[in-house]
Amino acid sequence: MPRRFTTIAAEIGAKINRLPYQEGTAFKSGEQLVSFECSLQQAQLEKARAELESAEYTLKSNQRLAELNSVGLLELDLSRAAASKARAEVGGTQAMLAKCAVPAPFSGRVAELKARDQQFVQPGQALMDIIDDSVLELEFLVPSAWLSWVRVGGALRVQIDETRKTYPARFIRIAARVDPVSQSVKLVAEIEGKHEDLMAGMSGRVLAAPPAGGSGQLPLREPRR
Repeated sequence: MPRRFTTIAAEIGAKINRLPYQEGTAFKSGEQLVSFECSLQQAQLEKARAELESAEYTLKSNQRLAELNSVGLLELDLSRAAASKARAEVGGTQAMLAKCAVPAPFSGRVAELKARDQQFVQPGQALMDIIDDSVLELEFLVPSAWLSWVRVGGALRVQIDETRKTYPARFIRIAARVDPVSQSVKLVAEIEGKHEDLMAGMSGRVLAAPPAGGSGQLPLREPRR
């Protein structure tokens, strides 16, 4: 399984303008994964900026009149509140406009596209699944008795069914609890090195040898989807 994976979803209701990456394509952190057609949001931003400019002009005028005792304090406070409201409107519209482009949260590859160019999507709708497969991890269950000798950093090997090859790995995490029914515990290991023939979702067998001798062979746990 990949070390990091997530589903990219739309934060606004809009039409997809561009999906530059196809399934299996690699991308870098920060690159734009999705862009939306946001001409309406841009127009709303221009309107909010115009209203802010008008409110600030009115506030400055009332401040000068207040220095001459030609305007009441209530009117001055109202113009100050109007300027603050207009400023908040600009900020809110800018935040909305920022959601018109979705940057990659990490470097990786597109695992699955769930939307298409020119499709109108709703807020919260899934757009694509992405993974970081620069480091591949193994997740599997072992008898809880293994806790007497398994240590983080310890070496093991994994035999992958699809490639029919064996790869070196190291234990990197041990679950915080033992399943009392099956008397098993989940372990996570990391495959060492970069192997172009490996892909997320493959399965196989874990080969580990206790210090006292003997060996253990266990099937990898079904990857999480």
